Amino acid sequence: MTTDDTNAFRVTVRNLNLHYGSKHALHDIGMDVRANRVTALIGPSGCGKSTFLRTLNRMNDLIDNVRITGEIKVDGEDIYASNIDTVDLRKRVGMIFQKSNPFPKSIYDNIAYGPRIHGLKDKKQLDPLVEKSLRQSALWDEVKDDLNKSAFALSGGQQQRLCIARALAVSPEVLLMDEPASALDPLATAKIEELIYELKERYTIVIVTHNMQQAARVSDDTAFFYMGRLVEFDATDKIFTSPKNKQTEDYITGRFG
Repeated sequence: MTTDDTNAFRVTVRNLNLHYGSKHALHDIGMDVRANRVTALIGPSGCGKSTFLRTLNRMNDLIDNVRITGEIKVDGEDIYASNIDTVDLRKRVGMIFQKSNPFPKSIYDNIAYGPRIHGLKDKKQLDPLVEKSLRQSALWDEVKDDLNKSAFALSGGQQQRLCIARALAVSPEVLLMDEPASALDPLATAKIEELIYELKERYTIVIVTHNMQQAARVSDDTAFFYMGRLVEFDATDKIFTSPKNKQTEDYITGRFG
């Protein structure tokens, strides 16, 4: 799916290939991710969704024997160029993992951690930033009187929203979410989905999900991956109502996967 309006795209991917040693894990991926939209990555386990997601902020750099070719640009900048600072890149392109991973610190210190790492030490500036991030993650009203409590005292759903707030505190442009609700109960999942819908006004979101209904509910565009290849990418309503590819149709109707 492409348009002539390149300004509408926050992330562009061209001819992306990734090898783990001798295993060719991603094959010639090309995709344009629209700004201030939610893009869902769907497909069966092991199809390359999470591997692709991690290429967007170079998390695969942390794995031995990974070789990547092709081009990924964020706001027109090649993120695999030799002069790219990966710490700065991961500030701009935040990651929310499948299992919530709060730091063994207070709620306040979890949110303040990133800004402090990037040089913001003044409590008069940190206090409103912590509040803003918690408000954006729909958690402020639940924790505002307990900011000095351990993050581990929160429920699973609250911990995941805390991790989202922590990512927001460093003012990212893009949020990557790797099955952010898969470990949560239906009520907590609904809160995360509502939050995703609200956050796309300010951020570009790419989400991996195994849940077809979730992809249909939260995303604007959907990419179907199979065996390391991008089979089909289009507006979500088209993918779910009139897919062009038979493999896509078979997957979303439950014939395999």
